[in-house]
Amino acid sequence: MSDPNRTPALGIGLGIALVAVGIGAYVLSDFASVTALIPAVFGVAIAVLGVVGWQTDRQRLAIYGIGALALLGVLGSARGIPDVVALLTRGAVESTVAAVAQGSMILIGLVLLVAVGRDLRNNSR
Repeated sequence: MSDPNRTPALGIGLGIALVAVGIGAYVLSDFASVTALIPAVFGVAIAVLGVVGWQTDRQRLAIYGIGALALLGVLGSARGIPDVVALLTRGAVESTVAAVAQGSMILIGLVLLVAVGRDLRNNSR
């Protein structure tokens, strides 16, 4: 049996990581674009849902919310995949900061989606 608090705890940790990514991207882009803070907004919402799932009886609802936000984050960042691939293969990109932020959103979102899927599968048995 899996630990019922594993996905909420992961949501808290990875939500905080997304906040750091968003703030870092905003600072590294010389405060040029507020859109660099998008990962931070997602991170705060995911971390709050993690806390809700950790500390209340609304765990299943919180896990669904984490999954929905993770999916939105992945889909919203998917347009940056060519830049992420170019960056990984040492190609040229318009904005390294944006490519790293979008790649981070995709990676963290996928990790959260796997965790949510695992929890929902384990809880349906």
